[in-house]
Amino acid sequence: MNSVQGLLAASVISIQNSRFIYPACQNCFSRLILDSRRFNCLKCGCTGEAKDANYRYRLSLKIADTNDLFDITVFGSCLDPLFGVTAENLQRYIQGFNQLSGETNTELSTRVLVQAVEACFVGKRFIFGV
Repeated sequence: MNSVQGLLAASVISIQNSRFIYPACQNCFSRLILDSRRFNCLKCGCTGEAKDANYRYRLSLKIADTNDLFDITVFGSCLDPLFGVTAENLQRYIQGFNQLSGETNTELSTRVLVQAVEACFVGKRFIFGV
């Protein structure tokens, strides 16, 4: 799963999702089902307290090289240097922002984050391991 078959130099055309962080299972990296107190992994059955859930990056992009358009998804800690923090810490920052601003609707923080990610990625060229 982590083996690179080839490299692709391409430019980011657009961001395909607005949720860049997800609660991830420590065992299989699948998305966790969270309620107010517990988490559950439907794939491997892992459970625990919601406050102990780990978070992981998932960035879906539309990219283009000189000939073709591609939809790709980049997962995990390889995005830490590009975001400047781990997914876990970014999730904490977002939660702190929402609490300080009194936001019950997370739409504002999501919109601001999407704008920042678009400014940093769209129109930039990267080398992707595929």
